[in-house]
Amino acid sequence: MESMTNPSMETADKLHVVMFPWLAFGHMIPFLELSKVIAQKGHTVSFVCTPRNIDRLPKLPPNLAPLINLVKLQLPKVDKLPDNAESTIDLPYDEVKYLKMAYDQLQQPMTQILADLAPDWVIYDFAPYWLGPITTRLGISSVYFRVTIAASACFLGPVQVLKGLSGEDDRNTPEDFTVRPKWIPFKSNIAFRLFEIKRIFEDAATANDENVPVTYRLGAGIGACDVLAVRSSYELEPEWLKLLEEIHQKPIIPVGQLPTTGYDSCDNDEAWIEMKEWLDKQPQRSVVYVAFGSEAQPSQAELTEIALGLELSELPFFWVLRIRRGMPDSEVIQLPDGFEERTKGRGVICTSWAPQLKILSHDSVGGFLSHSGWSSVIEAIQFEKSLILLSFLADTGLIARLLEEKKMAYLIPRDEQDGSFTRDSVAESLRLVMVEDEGRVYRDKVKEMSGLLVDRAIQDKYVNNFVEYLKNHRQRS
Repeated sequence: MESMTNPSMETADKLHVVMFPWLAFGHMIPFLELSKVIAQKGHTVSFVCTPRNIDRLPKLPPNLAPLINLVKLQLPKVDKLPDNAESTIDLPYDEVKYLKMAYDQLQQPMTQILADLAPDWVIYDFAPYWLGPITTRLGISSVYFRVTIAASACFLGPVQVLKGLSGEDDRNTPEDFTVRPKWIPFKSNIAFRLFEIKRIFEDAATANDENVPVTYRLGAGIGACDVLAVRSSYELEPEWLKLLEEIHQKPIIPVGQLPTTGYDSCDNDEAWIEMKEWLDKQPQRSVVYVAFGSEAQPSQAELTEIALGLELSELPFFWVLRIRRGMPDSEVIQLPDGFEERTKGRGVICTSWAPQLKILSHDSVGGFLSHSGWSSVIEAIQFEKSLILLSFLADTGLIARLLEEKKMAYLIPRDEQDGSFTRDSVAESLRLVMVEDEGRVYRDKVKEMSGLLVDRAIQDKYVNNFVEYLKNHRQRS
């Protein structure tokens, strides 16, 4: 009698997925985390990125390395893009447009990779607005993966609005973006503050025609995909996930928060040993960890107020300070005179790479002064660290609004017109969230949400649902 097990059927049940992230670590890391959880289910992933970025990614766990193929795709040379600049971390903010220009020249080599690999699915980011038609032509199913919350996607609007089709959006002035748009039917505080949207308008006004607008990329990417995956969950924003499906009229699948795992072990690293020795000496939950991500850079005036606010707070702090964005950055920012001497012993200034996950996991850290980047927010929630927020770029203000609405974070008070803030407001905000009775709600809420948002069983449920969808809806037989 023949065996009931058919190896070919078992192989046919396995997926091959291609990942194609945008060249920012706030995007590459969530794409890598999604790759890991797909590989954990026994499926093959080809992670396509540029050589230098692949070399800078955290090492893969040995059990998953055979299932995740890291495919190096050479970034074309573009005028004004410095050599070795392969990520937003390598460039000042106003030069990222040259990185996008180089990225857009990957159309032909990416088409060839997809034709050669013939995967079941391609999971792509906002930047390759040109990829959807390629996957359609090749008969490959596609997922647009949004690495941040559904609420901000809802606020930005449907595809027609994102692509700038006339008559679809009646928002013309910055003030129009400070209230909820007509397609959001329920009451919500999620909207830009005036200084946030004014900065976005200013960036758009000073940009030249060398680039495709971010909103157009978003619209084209969402419009062309078969399914929209969101790094979120029903435990966080059920009403927004439902609305996103209504807005785009296509399947919306939350994949959970994908908490960051498996940074390179640096237990024996000399720099980490020194950091840990200092952290070990601090009282439990007393330290403020300060970091503003790989792209957001406070101005000199803002940095001065942050520094003097930290000093006034009298709290111990660990500050990962990026004084420049890559070698081309001419705007090197400086700490106030005498600041390091006056805070010596109480504060640490780290101007090189720091193991954020290890620092946040340390018992002495109680709060995180952050820019509202979703990966940083999730890492704070993962280790139950209270959030104090200063947003600087893109949709981080909308993320901050959602967290504020849910009492998951406290926003440092700022001037509505220009976004300025004072050292006193920084100090008062830090002390409120870290030590005062009035701020206990923020300390308690982050512990409550940690149990809901980064619970392993809940996360696994979302991944199982996503993978089953991919298995049942692929175009290829």
